[in-house]
Amino acid sequence: MRISGGRARGIPLDVPKGGAVRPATDGLRQAVFSSLGARVAGAIFWDLFAGSGAYGLEALSRGAAAGVFVERHARTAACLRRNLEAVGRCLGGTPAAEVVTADALGWRPPADGAADLVFIDPPFALVAEAAPILFSWLTPALAPKPDAVVIFEMPGELTLAPAGWACVKRLGKGAHQPTTALFQRA
Repeated sequence: MRISGGRARGIPLDVPKGGAVRPATDGLRQAVFSSLGARVAGAIFWDLFAGSGAYGLEALSRGAAAGVFVERHARTAACLRRNLEAVGRCLGGTPAAEVVTADALGWRPPADGAADLVFIDPPFALVAEAAPILFSWLTPALAPKPDAVVIFEMPGELTLAPAGWACVKRLGKGAHQPTTALFQRA
């Protein structure tokens, strides 16, 4: 798995051994970032259930200004920090990004800055449980950024319809395959 675009294009990403992390595929990430286009440059992001950090690192490579990676497993967070260092070297310095070791369902963002982009890639078994919890706090947390986009990866057979949000685009191959839904406020 590698960064697929931007200044750190081609940098390989370290993924922890075992089945704890299911990284977003290169193709699906490319489709997401093609859909986001110019929104990425200068953006602030939150990468929840970050795993290897693929989504947030791709955003940094493509010009995002800053971000927060939230990953609950210490070993996986350590792997993510190594990936962040590798991408930072390619970008010419330490990116304005923080790795927080916490459960994304219980984490709350800092009060002083809302995100422009929120990447959510939970274990697929948690999607139905996690989505209502996440959108319940994302709605007020993202209020200062009415054009914020929530990018939610999930199995293709699931459909989410959070109150106050509209799915503006769905990417992926359909049932039984990973797909990504892009949500904006309705």
